[in-house]
Amino acid sequence: MSAYRDEDPRIHDIKTRIRVVPNFPKPGIMFQDITTLLLNPKAFKDTIDLFVERYKGKNISVVAGIEARGFIFGPPIALAIGAKFVPLRKPRKLPGKVISEKYILEYGKDCLEMHVGAVKSGERALVVDDLIATGGTLCAAMNLLERAGAEVVECACVIELPDLKGPGAIEWQAIVCARGVPLIMADDAILL
Repeated sequence: MSAYRDEDPRIHDIKTRIRVVPNFPKPGIMFQDITTLLLNPKAFKDTIDLFVERYKGKNISVVAGIEARGFIFGPPIALAIGAKFVPLRKPRKLPGKVISEKYILEYGKDCLEMHVGAVKSGERALVVDDLIATGGTLCAAMNLLERAGAEVVECACVIELPDLKGPGAIEWQAIVCARGVPLIMADDAILL
């Protein structure tokens, strides 16, 4: 359940800005389209502000955004709290030396990479993405940062998909949700 649910009037407006697209990208998927949220500057700002209010003053020095939609929400949060932004990318997207973390998806495998030296031992990190489904990607991000010596404070997501079940979903969700603060549950989003 969302830590913010029913506690802030901005949440209702944010919920109404997220479009749900049935059967995209394939049949049976209810795609949570955050691009409609980005089209409304006030709702987008409110989304960022809610996270900034939570994390400002928590001595977070790293905001790590997961490719690709974590790149939308992560940088403005990082700037507002005075932290650096570290992109966590898909394989072979970063030049130079990288460290990587493999993980299992619902229908396959993937990998996240980060530049060697982007994070220093002892830094406090926040992981940002648009959505948590099974939690596998967020767990991979946490593992990657922790292997580099960072302390992962929390994971911040706009949307949580509580009913998606994939390999290891329960374990991943238990690990991530203990540190995560999704703004809204997917069942709260508006079907358009």
